[in-house]
Amino acid sequence: MGADEPRGARHHHVQAVLLGDRDKGPAFQPWPGGAAGFIGSHVVDRLLRDGEDVVGIDNLSSGTLANLSAAQSPETGKFSFHSIDITSDALAETIARFEPEVILHLAAQVDVRKSVADPLHDAMINVMGTLNVLQAASDAGTRKVVFTSSGGCIYGEPEPARLPVTEDQVWLEESRPESPYGVSKKVMLEYLRYFRAVKNLDYTALALSNVYGPRQEPASEVGLEGQVVAIFCRKMLAGEPCTIYGDGTQTRDFVYVSDVVEAFAAARSGGGGQLINISSGTELSVNELYSRLAELAGVDHEPVYAAARPGELQRIVVDPSKAEAELGWRPEMPLGEGLKTTLASFRDGP
Repeated sequence: MGADEPRGARHHHVQAVLLGDRDKGPAFQPWPGGAAGFIGSHVVDRLLRDGEDVVGIDNLSSGTLANLSAAQSPETGKFSFHSIDITSDALAETIARFEPEVILHLAAQVDVRKSVADPLHDAMINVMGTLNVLQAASDAGTRKVVFTSSGGCIYGEPEPARLPVTEDQVWLEESRPESPYGVSKKVMLEYLRYFRAVKNLDYTALALSNVYGPRQEPASEVGLEGQVVAIFCRKMLAGEPCTIYGDGTQTRDFVYVSDVVEAFAAARSGGGGQLINISSGTELSVNELYSRLAELAGVDHEPVYAAARPGELQRIVVDPSKAEAELGWRPEMPLGEGLKTTLASFRDGP
């Protein structure tokens, strides 16, 4: 991977990570695995294809360097990687060194179950870690942070009349998160507004619905709020039964990873000071998701049903209209094609 860049040359950088654009400066991109994780690695690839210089940050707690293999190609832009935790002092030192113009922040603790079991751990990463990012960005003169929010948990359990949920509903009295994860993501919206008003640090918060696609690693049975598509794909191909928590009538909104990557790319310059839903806008039950994947995988056995898990929503779909108005973004990948491509990626392996 590329050598460290000298202080003074503004780049674009990725994640608990810096994303660097040669002309515009670093971007910060965190998520479960940051630059080396599911979404982060796809963002890195996208920026490098554009010829940008990218500095990636990840603590490799869930991401893997194998996801960044394409980033080392000499045909792409320049890439360097730093193994750093967003809660550490080393993060601020790295941001100060590279002076990013934009930070794409995808680093997070994203397991709803873990947030319920250990709210303090969730807050240390999602609140204190993100504050570490914002303060370091402000101190370094960063222009903007693109923050990864949740397209479900921040809105609580909406009444049917509120579906699909629009961004303005996040401040309604009845929009109460059902989990500490949702609370942490919602409270950061207030911090983002504060840093913009007082510290002149701009932001765009992308509220992602359930993202799926190649490289999503089902590390465990994390339930509906996690990698349900990846879990189903892996188990079906292994001939193992799939577990559905609840009765399967619970619904979500699934969006393909390449579409999400384009939203991050657009948010570097658009949507300032805004919370923006990134979703397909289409509601799908878990039972229907299982049926579609089972047909693609040639599976004829029924799923196993287990008790619903605390903190998970029964029904959610969000409205992506604002994304088109603010970012010129709309989802392009049809669900059927996206599921087929994702299943094939698991079948073919890395």
